Amino acid sequence: MSEVAKIELDGKVYEFPVITGTENEKAIDISALRSKTGYITLDIGYKNTGATQSAITFLDGEEGILRYRGYAIEEVAEKSSFMEVAYLLIYGELPTQKQLDNFIQSITRHTLIHEDMKQFFEAYPSKAHPMGVLASMVCSLSTFYPESLDPNRDAAAKDLTIHRLLAKLPTLAAWAYKNSMRHPFMYPKNDLDYCSNFLHMMFAMPTYDYDVDPVISSALNKLLILHADHEQNCSTSTVRIVGSSQANLYASISAGITALWGPLHGGANQAVIEMLEKIHKDGGDVAKFVAKAKDKNDSFRLMGFGHRVYKNFDPRAKIIKKACDDVLNKLGVQDPLLDIAKQLEQVALEDDYFKARNLYPNVDFYSGIIYKAIGIPTDMFTVMFALGRLPGWIAQWKEMIEKGEPIGRPRQVYVGETPRSYVSIENR
Repeated sequence: MSEVAKIELDGKVYEFPVITGTENEKAIDISALRSKTGYITLDIGYKNTGATQSAITFLDGEEGILRYRGYAIEEVAEKSSFMEVAYLLIYGELPTQKQLDNFIQSITRHTLIHEDMKQFFEAYPSKAHPMGVLASMVCSLSTFYPESLDPNRDAAAKDLTIHRLLAKLPTLAAWAYKNSMRHPFMYPKNDLDYCSNFLHMMFAMPTYDYDVDPVISSALNKLLILHADHEQNCSTSTVRIVGSSQANLYASISAGITALWGPLHGGANQAVIEMLEKIHKDGGDVAKFVAKAKDKNDSFRLMGFGHRVYKNFDPRAKIIKKACDDVLNKLGVQDPLLDIAKQLEQVALEDDYFKARNLYPNVDFYSGIIYKAIGIPTDMFTVMFALGRLPGWIAQWKEMIEKGEPIGRPRQVYVGETPRSYVSIENR
C-alpha cells in the first residue's frame, strides 16, 4: 500500500500521498490541499516546499553531496570539460565523442552576435554594472530570433535556441566588460575552446593577442563546472517560474541572471574580495579580524566560510582549492589581498573554533581569489557565476517545458485591512 500522510483539520482527517525520490527523499504531495480542505500551507521563502520533481541535480547538504545526473561532482570536475557537463545537464547523459563534437561544432557556429547589438553596448555608460548589461542583452536576443518566442517548437528548433545562447553568453559577458573599460570589442576565435575563447575576448586587444595559460583555462573550466547547477536555488527557481508562463528561453534566463545579481545569492565571492580589502585597509592584521569574527557581540563576519546548504563541508571547495593553488603558483602574483586570503585559509583549516563550527573555506572563497588573481574585476564576478550556471538554467527550463508543468502561482495568507468604506479626499 502506498504511504500516505494524514492531516486533521476541523475534526476531519485528510490523506495525501507521500512521494519518495530516487535518493529516498520524502515529500508530502499537497497539490490537492486547497481543493480538499480550503487551507493552504505557509512557507515563507519556500524553504520546505518542493515545486517540482527534477532529475537533474541531487544535493545533500548534511552529507556534503552534489551530483549531476547521478555523477559525483568530484568525478565530473576531474574528468570532464565544461562542454561535456553542459551536454550532460541539458540532455541527460554524457555525450559520445561524436555527440560532443557535433555539440561543440554547433555552439562554435553561433558565437558571433548581431552587429546591431554593438550599438546597445555603446549606449550604456561606462559605469553600468555588467550584470545589468548582461541581463538586458540576453533578453534582447529574443528580438533578433523571433522564432524562439514559442518554447514548444520541435526539438531541433529548441536545440538551436539553446546552442545559440550557450555560444553567445561568453561573447556578451566579455563585451560587457570591454564596454565598461571603453576598450574595443574582441571577436570570438573559434579555433579556441569555450573557456580559452572567453579569456581571449576578455583580455586580448587589437594591438596584441592574449596567450591563454592552460593552468588558468583549466581552473576556469573547473569553476564553471562547479557552478553549473545547484538544484532549486533562487535564480533557478526564477528561471522555472518565468518559463512556466511559456516565456521564451532568453527571457527566462535573463530573469535568472537578475535573480543571481542579488548580493544574497551570486555576490558571495565579490563579498570575499570586499572583506579582504577591508582587512587590508585596516592594516592587514588577520588575527584582529579573526578575533572579531569569534566575538558574538561584533557585527563583523568572515565571508566565504561555511555554507547555508552544506552543513559539514562544501564538496566543491576541496576541488577548487587545488586549482586555486595551481593558479597562484603559476602566476606568482604579488598581491596583499591574496596574502591575507591565504592567512585566513590557514586559520580556518587549523583553528579549533572554525573546525568545530564547520566554517571551512567554501567555493566562493576560492573562486573570488582565482578571479582576482587572473585579473577579472570584482563587479564581473557574478557574471562569471552566470556563465557557469547557464547550462543548469537551460536544463531546468527544458525539463519544465517538456514535462508541461503548469504556470507557477504561489498563494498567500492575507493580513491586510478587512472591508471598509471609501473616504472622499476632502474628508481624509
